[in-house]
Amino acid sequence: MTAIVLFMAGIAAIAGWWLSQQRLAAKPWLEEGVIGDFPDGSVSSLPPAKIGLGVFLAVVGSLFALFISAYSMRMELIDWRSMPVPKLLWFNTGVLIVSSAALQWAQVAARRDDGDNVLIGLLAGGVSAVVFVIGQLLAWQQLNVAGYFLTANPANAFFYLITAVHGLHVLGGLAALGRTVAKAWRGVEVSRLRLSVELCTMYWHFLLLVWLILLALLTGWADDFAAICRQLLT
Repeated sequence: MTAIVLFMAGIAAIAGWWLSQQRLAAKPWLEEGVIGDFPDGSVSSLPPAKIGLGVFLAVVGSLFALFISAYSMRMELIDWRSMPVPKLLWFNTGVLIVSSAALQWAQVAARRDDGDNVLIGLLAGGVSAVVFVIGQLLAWQQLNVAGYFLTANPANAFFYLITAVHGLHVLGGLAALGRTVAKAWRGVEVSRLRLSVELCTMYWHFLLLVWLILLALLTGWADDFAAICRQLLT
């Protein structure tokens, strides 16, 4: 229960910070000037696509929170036998960090109307994400060769399930990213790409955050952190 509370608190804090940056509390009827042209250069309302993505990420975050809760409760039973975490996961984590950073680079370039760097950032982020997915599949293969099969132990099943669900979300993001890359490759104006780049970047940062939390859970670091929190609260 402590793990899921900490996870949801982290998601809520990040969501609150993000919403605070979107001028949701702005009062356009009190603004002066041309409609949609504010002194600080921001838009008058949050694009529906961003709202939709925010809702989707909240649902996905709740799904992973349930996984974390189930994992934490199931590992307390006597038939639970922890499995070793493949060292390849650390490399995969680094690759996902690079992918997220590349998309952040593309977003900054989009705000500067720098089409060349937008394309470079999108391509680097996409290639890194593909490498991440391939690395996850190789980690599965290593575990199977070592005898850690899906049905051998509840810990094994949870590992495969959690990493598979996260990998599917990465693949879904790659589909959207691929469309954005195709537009940038065709030379579409940066102003028309800016929102798509921002949405992809938001999604990738979310996937990175979720993966870091899952990695902490799978390696046992989350248990140590939860134990420290319990000691502080008691």
